Amino acid sequence: MKAPTVVLATGKRKAAVARATVRKGAGLVRFNDRPLELVEPEIIRLKVQEPLLMVGDRARNLDIAVRASGGGLIGQASAARTAVARGLVQWLKDDQLKEMFKHYDRSLLVNDPRRKLPKRPGGRGARKRRQKSYR
Repeated sequence: MKAPTVVLATGKRKAAVARATVRKGAGLVRFNDRPLELVEPEIIRLKVQEPLLMVGDRARNLDIAVRASGGGLIGQASAARTAVARGLVQWLKDDQLKEMFKHYDRSLLVNDPRRKLPKRPGGRGARKRRQKSYR
């Protein structure tokens, strides 16, 4: 079977959606059209790098471009992390890598199903309620 020229993978977290494109290249990783080394704050950089560090040298000759939209910074970073990990598994076609990701953190391969609770009447948010006075 012929190796793929481009692999597309997606990841979701809360309201954020990330799309990763993996192709042969010089080892460049871009997050929202910026090189990963220049992305601030550092926590986003570390989250997106996590699956790359686990793969090691096998990702050195791959270019990865991630586009994230919606949600907040941390949601986008978590979605990008999932997209990158899925893209690497698809590109490398390695079952051991898939098992390693699953044992380390299942959210590397599976979208996080948790969502925000809707606001309900009687309070300011989903859980907070107005105080009740008996006297």
